Amino acid sequence: MEPMKRRFDLIDVFGSGPVSGNPLAVVHDAEGLSTEEMQAITRWLNLSESTFLLPPSDPDADYRVRIFTLISELPFAGHPTLGTCHAWLSSGGVPKNEGRVIQECGAGLVTIDRGERLAFAAPALLRSGPVEDELQAEIRAVLGLEPDDVVAMEHVDNGPGWLGVLMADKEKLLGIQPDVSRRSSPGSADIGVIAPSPDGSDTDFEVRAFFADDRGQMLEDPVTGSLNASLAQWLIGSGRAPESYVAAQGTAISRAGRAHIRSRDGEVWVGGATETLVSGEIDF
Repeated sequence: MEPMKRRFDLIDVFGSGPVSGNPLAVVHDAEGLSTEEMQAITRWLNLSESTFLLPPSDPDADYRVRIFTLISELPFAGHPTLGTCHAWLSSGGVPKNEGRVIQECGAGLVTIDRGERLAFAAPALLRSGPVEDELQAEIRAVLGLEPDDVVAMEHVDNGPGWLGVLMADKEKLLGIQPDVSRRSSPGSADIGVIAPSPDGSDTDFEVRAFFADDRGQMLEDPVTGSLNASLAQWLIGSGRAPESYVAAQGTAISRAGRAHIRSRDGEVWVGGATETLVSGEIDF
């Protein structure tokens, strides 16, 4: 295939100011690119995720997207969903339904609400329920926590394999320095930790997201839509969180992400700011 120029955007997602959220690369007009080429572009860009916009194959969808990490393709992810929708709208995309955009991705059709900020409907959990005692002990060891530091621990898997850890103390959460060597099977599950913010704070919860990469190194994600979605389903469903709240994420790594959560008619929506910071062309 001869190289061609394609529109390319860098979107800041879930930010609360300039370069404060999670960056996303979006390649438009991706027809003709193979899976291997999309993966190669993603690795070259070296961001946590890149997405590739395509015409929909489902008549109900407005566009189709393929989502890649540095090592594989994902059926769904949160900040790529909001960032891709923003890029599609910014390039002149007109949704079939006023006020809603329908995204087609590996997980099926995802509804995105166009309100004060873009928000996606949280997908159903693939696994929920308490974490086994042995695994709880392992996760506490990875995070350097004592049993009394943890209020509850649940499976909150909506694709990546998230384990949710609820703590009572935000400062202890911010002080976590994870040790991936304590995992018996590194990379087998991602760990999301959440704690309520003190009264008078400008956000209601603080969130951190840890995962092991393909080399077994523990990384922290700046702002994570899928995790905030599944944590909200768990905490709102169990009465531990109100039906509307704002979660901060990225504080420990000098980001200032904000995930806006609301529950409506039993469905959780995850919203955040989206802003194009770079727009141009990629020649591939």
